[in-house]
Amino acid sequence: MKYLSVSETAKKWNVSERSVRNYCALGRIGGAFLTGKTWNIPENAEKPGRANRKTAAPATLLEVLAAEKEAKLSGGIYHKVQIELTYNSNHIEGSRLTHDQTRYIFETNTIGPEGGARVDDIVEAANHFKCIDLIIENAKRPITETLIKELHRTLKNGTTDAREAWFAVGDYKKLPNTVGDMYTASPEEVGSKMKELLSGYNSGKEKSFDDLLDFHYMFECIHPFQDGNGRIGRLLLFKECLKYNIVPFIIGEELKPFYYRGLKEWKNERGYLRDTCLAAQDKFKLYLDYFQVKY
Repeated sequence: MKYLSVSETAKKWNVSERSVRNYCALGRIGGAFLTGKTWNIPENAEKPGRANRKTAAPATLLEVLAAEKEAKLSGGIYHKVQIELTYNSNHIEGSRLTHDQTRYIFETNTIGPEGGARVDDIVEAANHFKCIDLIIENAKRPITETLIKELHRTLKNGTTDAREAWFAVGDYKKLPNTVGDMYTASPEEVGSKMKELLSGYNSGKEKSFDDLLDFHYMFECIHPFQDGNGRIGRLLLFKECLKYNIVPFIIGEELKPFYYRGLKEWKNERGYLRDTCLAAQDKFKLYLDYFQVKY
C-alpha cells in the first residue's frame, strides 16, 4: 500500500492542507495514521463527502484542540497551547525552565541538552500538560470544587510539596498565605467562600470577558491552595474562554507586572487587568491566524 503526505493529498483533492489534517484528526480518512508529526494517507483513500453537523470539521478553537489532542497531532495549535501556556504560567510563578526546555519536555519527555533544571520545575511542567488536557476535556462543564481540586492534585503530584503532610495536595490549604502584600481567605473560610463563589458564578448563563476576569480575581483573593493558585486560576480562565468561545490569552513575562497590578486594583479600576488581558489576547489571535482557526 502506497501512502501520500498531507500536501500530496491536499493537491490531489484540491483542498487545503488544514482540511486534510482535520479529516485525519476526526478519523474521516480510513487507514490514515501518524508517524511522528506526519500523517500517512492511503493513496486510494477517497475524499470525505460533505459532512453533516455531527461530522463537520472542527469550527471552534475548543473543537480544534479536542480533535488534535485526540489524534495526538504534533505541530498544531494544541501543541502550541501546551507549550506556551505551560511555559508562561509556570515562569510567572518562578520556574527556571527555559522555553526550549519546556518544549523538549512536551515533545521528548527530556529537558534537552541544556540541563541544570530543578526537578520540581520539570515535574510541574509535565503535570501542567495533563492539566491542559483536563480543561479541554471538561471545557463545556461547569466549574466545580471537584474539578478545581483535581487540577491542583494533577499539577502538584510528585513534587517536593506533595511529600509534606501540611501541604494538602488536591485539597484546600491548611495554613494561611498571602499574595504579595494582600491577605487571602483563612483556611477555615476557604470551603464556604469557594462554594459561594461557584454558586454565584454558575448561576448565570452566558459570560462576558469581564465576568471571567471577575471570577479570576475572586478566586485569587480566596487563594484556596497552599501553592499553585495562580496556575490553577489561569487554567480555569483558559477553560472558560474555550467554553464561551472567547479568544483565550496567555500572560507572558512581559505582562507579569501589569497582570499583578490589574489583580490588585480590580475593585477600584477594572481597566488595568482588562487591558492587560486584551493585549495578551491580541497575541493569541496571531496564533489562531497562523493555524487558520476562526474566532
